[in-house]
Amino acid sequence: MKIELKKASLSNIDVMQKLVAPEIQSGIILARSDDEIATNIRSYTLAYLEGELVGFCALHVHTASLAEVRSLIVKENLRGNKIGEQLVNQCLSEAIDLGLQRVLTLTYKQGFFERLGFVEIPKESLPEHKIWADCIKCKHFPVCNEVSLIKNL
Repeated sequence: MKIELKKASLSNIDVMQKLVAPEIQSGIILARSDDEIATNIRSYTLAYLEGELVGFCALHVHTASLAEVRSLIVKENLRGNKIGEQLVNQCLSEAIDLGLQRVLTLTYKQGFFERLGFVEIPKESLPEHKIWADCIKCKHFPVCNEVSLIKNL
């Protein structure tokens, strides 16, 4: 299976929203407006299989030393084919190129991220702006079962 990774462009927003819609409905991924995606479009890496968008994720920079892998999605029938791993590794490479020291994630898929070298941390250690900017918009807030993990680069 030959996956092609590309940086997103504004013309990709509609197909990105369609791919992630079921996970937003189930509460697994936080909804982001078209405008929010557009503002952060340079953060997104897309995965294509034979010209079809099959996954994406974003590397969101919080500070000069800390970023977050977020909005990771892989088309349901292709999960288990290491597409998510390729996307996260691309984000980690980008983080290293930017000179970041740590990358965090909030996830329901703890084992997946642990296999990639992330370790669990208390949610209380997350930057306060993360909680108020993103988590407060979640339908599960404040009772959340997501696990916070971090990887030192």
